[in-house]
Amino acid sequence: MKTAFLFPGQGSQFVGMGKDLYEEYDEVKKIYDKVEEVLGIDIKKISFEGPEEELNQTKNTQIAILTMSLAILEVLKKNSIKADVTAGLSLGEYSALISAGYISFEDGIQIVKKRGEIMQNNIPEGDWLMAGVLALPDKDVEDICKEVSSTGFIAPTNYNTPGEVVISGEKNAVKEASEKAMMKGAKKVAELKTAGPFHTEKMKEASIKLKAELDKVNIKYNKEVQVIKNIDGTAYTDKDNIQEILAKHIMHSVRFKDSITTMLDLGIDTFVEIGPRKIFIKLCKKS
Repeated sequence: MKTAFLFPGQGSQFVGMGKDLYEEYDEVKKIYDKVEEVLGIDIKKISFEGPEEELNQTKNTQIAILTMSLAILEVLKKNSIKADVTAGLSLGEYSALISAGYISFEDGIQIVKKRGEIMQNNIPEGDWLMAGVLALPDKDVEDICKEVSSTGFIAPTNYNTPGEVVISGEKNAVKEASEKAMMKGAKKVAELKTAGPFHTEKMKEASIKLKAELDKVNIKYNKEVQVIKNIDGTAYTDKDNIQEILAKHIMHSVRFKDSITTMLDLGIDTFVEIGPRKIFIKLCKKS
């Protein structure tokens, strides 16, 4: 049996997430308390009580999801459940790198805090929207984005599975693209809880600032556990500049569809989803 741990990104959060685990496991309490001690953030209140508007702020969302993911990891460790491969969606790649020993716990939570702040503070002015397009070929989604580009900036940002692509851009353009996608045969177009031109060229300034912060972090390759990259769906190697890849990551589309293919090719037969909601099980079944 070969096991992969999968970690979610923004959009999987909800008020109350992690509270039941916190009340049941001492290991979970220790992680939440440690995050609050290191970062000076009342992450329990934000996660357990909200309000939703506060939790959904990028600077809070990212650290809240990371904290819950790392807390669940401690429970798995206690039960001797380990991974051969780890992967995450966008933010989730940091959880994957921490779980695999590429980044220390303290460095990991600090850089994710910085990442959330940088992404939130460097969103270009505009009315942004993200939406998931279901049951339409990638090429059709790409063509629709080109068709409506005169309305406003828009781009495919997350290739989750065959027939599931997230688009991001200016609200009017995304709305128009959503209508065209439905007319072309999409099963559904769902607006996401998070909004911003994430994983597009519009995040170039944020990428530069994040790279400066990442260069301060000690990130080392660990041959014992493979981590799959969002940027191209391949596994990290000892020749990769991980800091550079993570910085490019926020202005580059997420290739999670390819990540799943790579994991299957590596012989993974057991996927363990670690996060607030069940997201990856559906993605893996579609792939």
